[in-house]
Amino acid sequence: MSPKTVSDQSISDLLTVIITTSPTPSAPSTELISTILSSFRIHCGSLLCCRVIVVFDTYDHITLHARLKKGQVTADGARTFDLYKQNVKELILNEFGGNESPQNLACGQGEAEFGYSGVKTNFVPFSLSQTTNNRVTFIEPLKRLGFGLAVRSALRLTETPFVWVHQHDWPLVSDIPLDPLLDIMRVTETDETVPVKYVCLPSVRLLTYADSAHVVRFPILKELTASLRRDFLTESGASVPLTPMFFWHDKPHLASTKHYLSRVFPTRLSILRGAFIEDTIGQRARNQMKEGDWAKWATWLYYPDDGRRLCLRHLQGRTWQGAEKEIEKKALWREKNANYTGGRPN
Repeated sequence: MSPKTVSDQSISDLLTVIITTSPTPSAPSTELISTILSSFRIHCGSLLCCRVIVVFDTYDHITLHARLKKGQVTADGARTFDLYKQNVKELILNEFGGNESPQNLACGQGEAEFGYSGVKTNFVPFSLSQTTNNRVTFIEPLKRLGFGLAVRSALRLTETPFVWVHQHDWPLVSDIPLDPLLDIMRVTETDETVPVKYVCLPSVRLLTYADSAHVVRFPILKELTASLRRDFLTESGASVPLTPMFFWHDKPHLASTKHYLSRVFPTRLSILRGAFIEDTIGQRARNQMKEGDWAKWATWLYYPDDGRRLCLRHLQGRTWQGAEKEIEKKALWREKNANYTGGRPN
């Protein structure tokens, strides 16, 4: 194929970065987000030239014991989250917004509706704050959205044809060929046979995916992989290896904005408050793909070195307390286990 390159169009006109974050034990430190931005700088610097939307998903209840996946935080966690949001705003504005002050942002309101429209309480109000050039946007819901509604809220504000969706605890660990990937997505936009609408990045569990049980145990998926897996060549001469992905993962991915909204979020009934895309729509997508209906989802996995190269590392944001404390925890674990031999204390 002979794709157009993205060199004739600004990356900020093509791509918006969506970062989702929520209460985390490392708050109010911004180390988690700083680690993500540092990985962008090292492995995909073009992302820092894009527009960015940050969604500060919040909590539902203050309890004695934090259960972050269920939206429960302690009183101290609630206090630190407010400070965390302020710190992250300053960090993002310094990185993307030309040092614009949080006090100078234009403010607005929005709603994230969900479920049956006959239930009047089925919506979450959120506040918006935005730089004057619309390069940086912050979304702050009054109640917990969950990853799915957080992404949908950001997508509705997106003005670019493509989005890069990134959860706050997945730093990059390998270089990503962003410009060639965007080239491929633009050129295959109207291709009904080999459309590229979504590209996921490989984590540990997705290494050698094309030869994994997720694929080879299903004859239709195995056949689709054999026919679709390829190295896409761009007009600039770049070669980008992709293999079909038979799932819609939440982990960092590049996608068509229009496809995301129409395929994943066609109506307010698509996802409930608090839900993850991969736990709901992702499962439905996989079931359809196992019946051969892959092209409607058009999901791919970036597949460098025949699927053996890792591109993401998971920091486990619900338990991660910062690099220094994680090192201390590992040292304590090693010390504790050094005192045991064969399950018995030395």
